[in-house]
Amino acid sequence: MTIIRWHGHACFEIVSDRGVIIGIDPHDGVSLGIRPPMFKADVILVTHNHFDHNAIQVISKPNSKVLDMFEGETTVDNIKIMGVRSYHDPYRGSLRGEIIIYNIEVDNMAITHLGDLGTIPEEKVFSKITPTDILMIPVGGVYTVGPSEAVKVVEKIKPRIVVPMHYKVPGLRLGLKNVSDFLRKVRYDVKRISGREFSISKDKLPSATEIWVLTYQ
Repeated sequence: MTIIRWHGHACFEIVSDRGVIIGIDPHDGVSLGIRPPMFKADVILVTHNHFDHNAIQVISKPNSKVLDMFEGETTVDNIKIMGVRSYHDPYRGSLRGEIIIYNIEVDNMAITHLGDLGTIPEEKVFSKITPTDILMIPVGGVYTVGPSEAVKVVEKIKPRIVVPMHYKVPGLRLGLKNVSDFLRKVRYDVKRISGREFSISKDKLPSATEIWVLTYQ
């Protein structure tokens, strides 16, 4: 079973069934008003170099493999990772720069993390990141796509599981929208998880798209 654990904002910890730990977009906690991530990663992925996504030192070990805005394909510890370039704003990066979308193949599943996606991607980007099983998508707006755009992205990708991220949680100092703004617009089944993690395997994926909302505690 693969464990997916949310550490608030856009930071996720993915633990493969072989025990390899992947950390994505670490923050330091204090700068945002929330707790820092409390894990160490074998592989660290950074989607872009803004302070709330690139606190590599918080989750790094002496031998951690760091992929910082990595574009292309590579394999680390038998885990295939692809980085695809997109934009942090609707103006081809002229406001907030570029970001990398990561597609991770682990335990026979594809997991896609959209980083601070700020616009609906171009078709050539969609073609590289689909199909995927689990999609981590920002829904809080302001710095990223908002609820309406996020719904359009989900409808285009059609993953099995959608995990909303980068929205308002208790303590967060950024003025993002609540996840409820996104949920009101979706037409998929919503599963609320009473915790910030879940375990999943290929054979346990839902047959149709579901929204899995983790509880930040």
